[in-house]
Amino acid sequence: MNVLLLGSGGREHALAWKLAQSPLLDKLYAAPGNPGIAKYAELADIAVSDHRAVIDFCLRHSISFVVIGPEAPLVEGLGDNLRTMGIGVFGPNKAPAQLEGSKGFTKDLCARERIPTAGYVRVESRDGALAALEDFGLPVVIKADGLAAGKGVTVAFTHEEAEGAVAAIFADAGGSAVIEEFLEGEEASLFVITDGTTILPFGSAQDHKRVGDGDTGPNTGGMGAYSPARVLTPALEHEAIETIVRPTIEALTRAGSPYSGVLYAGLMLTHAGPKLIEYNARFGDPECQVLMMRLQDDLLELMLATAKGELAGRPAPRFSPEVALTVVMAASGYPGTPETGGAIGGIDAAEAGGARVFQAGTRLDGDALVASGGRVLNVTAIGPTVRAAQAAAYRAVDAIDFPTGFARRDIGWREVAREG
Repeated sequence: MNVLLLGSGGREHALAWKLAQSPLLDKLYAAPGNPGIAKYAELADIAVSDHRAVIDFCLRHSISFVVIGPEAPLVEGLGDNLRTMGIGVFGPNKAPAQLEGSKGFTKDLCARERIPTAGYVRVESRDGALAALEDFGLPVVIKADGLAAGKGVTVAFTHEEAEGAVAAIFADAGGSAVIEEFLEGEEASLFVITDGTTILPFGSAQDHKRVGDGDTGPNTGGMGAYSPARVLTPALEHEAIETIVRPTIEALTRAGSPYSGVLYAGLMLTHAGPKLIEYNARFGDPECQVLMMRLQDDLLELMLATAKGELAGRPAPRFSPEVALTVVMAASGYPGTPETGGAIGGIDAAEAGGARVFQAGTRLDGDALVASGGRVLNVTAIGPTVRAAQAAAYRAVDAIDFPTGFARRDIGWREVAREG
């Protein structure tokens, strides 16, 4: 079958690499893709926001299945439009994708279904938000109620920080926000695939949001990740699925909006058990990269079974017992204004030792590979322990020639410390 993969980042490069291994695949297309994805797919210059152009491309190229990588087209209803045309889709429709598209939607669902999460209030104005802050202690969490590419969250440790975050969200008309209590604990990411009825675990990961070593500096879209997150023990994973994920899926199905695709639950492991921080309606980035390195099953076959509602009776997907770890190489200036155009070399040398370099923000300038975004490369390796995977990933990082780039040097530090 012919498949179209939508997106252009490191997540989509990892998905393309894995999809290309499927015997079910005849031809893979990607839109808009990147130079790394071009090794596995024919690129099409289509904006994922142009639903008519995506559908026309599918019809012209006999594409029977579309894998939607990023969140924005899901929240905008591309899945609905493709399904209306009889084209298979991996990814939820617009209504269930509101789990990511609206933090307020998710918090209200949690309240109705008694799903463990942080106490919260929804606010629609700056004055309302400032008044609501008085009901919360410090630190306090302030979230823009909408898509923010993983960066619309402020953990405010002072009243000044909280008021600044509120002012930023309501600087433009029409802003809305969710104010939440601060949860104590360690974060972990849990992934499941579901067809709206059956739920299958799809691995765990732990990422590093802060830009600097030691988890310092501003939040980013993610500077690295590793999988599995062993802090999310089998017992805790089961508890999270039964008390958080399953009630969510069942509530959406009862409401006539069944969720089909991958659901990513960001969890806080508190002394009272797992609590939901937020949902994402797609694979994480860079969590997807470490999951794909460990996945031992046919990704396309799993996605097709999900889309067709055929997950019942299937065993959970198989993952390598080894650890995968990815290090994000970002352009200088990130997460502010990144320095684009910097030359990149040494990828072949980096991969010679078994690592994989998934390209995120890259483009070709003639024959030269250059940086085109903030997060540029995801240098990913696998090993029997976190320490071994970390060492292999950083050997590959050091083989890359990217003078205008930088990387954290401590990805996986919590688990390395636990390994002793």
